[in-house]
Amino acid sequence: MSEPSPLPNPELTPLQAIGGDSALRLLVQHFYDHMDLDPEYAVIRALHPPTLDSARDKLYCFLSGWMGGPPLYVEKYGNPMLRARHLPFAIGSHERDQWLACMDRAMRDLGLAEPLRQSLYNAFHSTADWMRNKPGDLPEAITRLHGG
Repeated sequence: MSEPSPLPNPELTPLQAIGGDSALRLLVQHFYDHMDLDPEYAVIRALHPPTLDSARDKLYCFLSGWMGGPPLYVEKYGNPMLRARHLPFAIGSHERDQWLACMDRAMRDLGLAEPLRQSLYNAFHSTADWMRNKPGDLPEAITRLHGG
């Protein structure tokens, strides 16, 4: 027996389920506002440039395609190559967890229904976990590839 879909209508994309493009823009706005204004997220904020305008645009474009909407990131910037693009930044479990906390707060700000928020959180966690690149704090899949 299959698990019920966390989406109100399984035929909807996650982008449609959160409320479409305007809700996605709001999600990204809240995400970066939390990162920028809450001292609790100073570690992850320090990995970004002084102004977050470019980061806001890139996350919005990426999430549009990632959530089943138009592939704006690919159209504007090319293949996301997420892990490769994040290699210049030291990302460990602490940084991952701060990123996820900002995203969770942003999803809660939007008032997403719990099953949808949890489903998205799980998907965000998988992606954020793959970004870890600090020696000694690598994703399990990479450790296995290197005989760890």
